[in-house]
Amino acid sequence: MRVCAVEIKSNEMLFCLLAKKDGLFTIPDCRQNRLQLLQDKEADSLRKLQFTLKKLVEDYRIDAFVIKERMQKGKFAGSAVGFKIEATIQLIDEVDTYILSSTEQKEILKRNPIPVDFAETGLRKFQESAFVTGYTFLSKR
Repeated sequence: MRVCAVEIKSNEMLFCLLAKKDGLFTIPDCRQNRLQLLQDKEADSLRKLQFTLKKLVEDYRIDAFVIKERMQKGKFAGSAVGFKIEATIQLIDEVDTYILSSTEQKEILKRNPIPVDFAETGLRKFQESAFVTGYTFLSKR
């Protein structure tokens, strides 16, 4: 299974690809690792974002998107634009979308700790949260 793990921050989508086959994890190369939603002409920006994501799904044969859950209320609540990005991802027909809570991630990581130091993955530091989300999702399957 190949997933695109996503963390949404403000108007930006940070992501990485992860695959698991026969119990082995791989991190496929990807031409992009972040996408930004422009605030002007928001409807057009959302359409462009969705088109770009559909192209990623097609080009990299992604089976699912896994999104790190964000708070809806309170001090650390996600932004309205962030929830629009999340909805845009969920409306892509070609793949399934899953949302993974921090609590669920912590429980999975207790049973299946990450076997490699993040610095050795070759990913950028800002992709770490997305990587952990993808790893925990694939570990629970």
